[in-house]
Amino acid sequence: MVSFSPPSTSEINVFLNFSIGNSMKIRTISLGLAIACAGVISANAQLITYHALSTNAALTIAQTAYETCKQQGYNVSVHVVGFDGETLVALRGVGASPHTFENSFRKAYTARTFRTASGDIAKRAQDNPSLGLLRLTNVIPIQGALPIKAGDEVIGAVGVSGAPGGDKDEACSKAGIDKATPLL
Repeated sequence: MVSFSPPSTSEINVFLNFSIGNSMKIRTISLGLAIACAGVISANAQLITYHALSTNAALTIAQTAYETCKQQGYNVSVHVVGFDGETLVALRGVGASPHTFENSFRKAYTARTFRTASGDIAKRAQDNPSLGLLRLTNVIPIQGALPIKAGDEVIGAVGVSGAPGGDKDEACSKAGIDKATPLL
């Protein structure tokens, strides 16, 4: 085992005097270090807080959205993304086409990123096909996803893909959010 003991104050002073040779420079360095440390302390005092989607709420939303579509005979995929657009829950139902898994994520990511239904982005894209946001990674202008809110704050989104039409996907997303409302 290797042990380490920090240098004593006198060893540091000898080193600084030897290295710098001028006590005025030492005072300047000490003042600079004090200012730098003060900046770090004040920066930490300005932390940002936000609400996060719980695992339980995310699972409830995904399961309810999936089961709502399944009861209507639709084989779907569902994604729930969190505050930063990261996947919290992802599932692909038996019989859902392979592309639905990617589309449900991209729909949810779009709804979270722009804090609105992915169908609203689809309408904007229809009105303006050269809309720049359409070229962003993981953004897709297709109806089927809704933002998840805690009060007025968007804390995630749910996206569904695989029903015959984005309006049906969106209805399943809404059912999931409605079921989890007490958990938000």
